[in-house]
Amino acid sequence: MSVVIVGGHDRMVCMYKKICKEHKCKAKVFTQMSANLSGQIGSPDLLILFTNTVSHKMVRTALAEAEKCKANIVRSHTSSGTALNEILDTVMPAMA
Repeated sequence: MSVVIVGGHDRMVCMYKKICKEHKCKAKVFTQMSANLSGQIGSPDLLILFTNTVSHKMVRTALAEAEKCKANIVRSHTSSGTALNEILDTVMPAMA
């Protein structure tokens, strides 16, 4: 399963990837807006938006790409490792 995380803190990128790996997911993490974000997102199974730490432009771009590939979208106001664990614990069984 592939997961794209948009938002969060720069210092947490390694932890986000580690948590996703523990849940047997491949993860891409975007904490900053890059020039071609829409081209880098790809076609994930799950898009996680950490809404507290992300710009509106990033949200619009990520949502547009997620809708193209019909990815599941989860929004979380908290960008902690615990929040990511809880999201993956609830979403992973439902998608299997």
